[in-house]
Amino acid sequence: MSNINRKIEAYLGRKPESETEVKLQNDGQGVYIAFWSDSLDKPKPTDAQLDALSSQATTLKNNAIAVANRQKEYGSIASQIEFITEKGLEAWKTNVQSIKTKYPKESE
Repeated sequence: MSNINRKIEAYLGRKPESETEVKLQNDGQGVYIAFWSDSLDKPKPTDAQLDALSSQATTLKNNAIAVANRQKEYGSIASQIEFITEKGLEAWKTNVQSIKTKYPKESE
């Protein structure tokens, strides 16, 4: 996912639902917004507005990486249920917290 996607997510406060809301394009000189739906709550942002969201976009990116790493370590739902069955709910909670500590999310 390009950084402009994260900036748009920060600008909107959510991910665009599909290309029916926001479409990006790259004609060889960088990615830009080719389409911005009138149905969105906010008008199409300027480049300056998006540039101002760089640090928020970086936080979104880093948090997405942390969540992906956590999910890998948590394992499947089946393996989590097996863990709970064998070791108990408190041991599972402790394990989850240690994984969250290992892969912390930044404040948004």
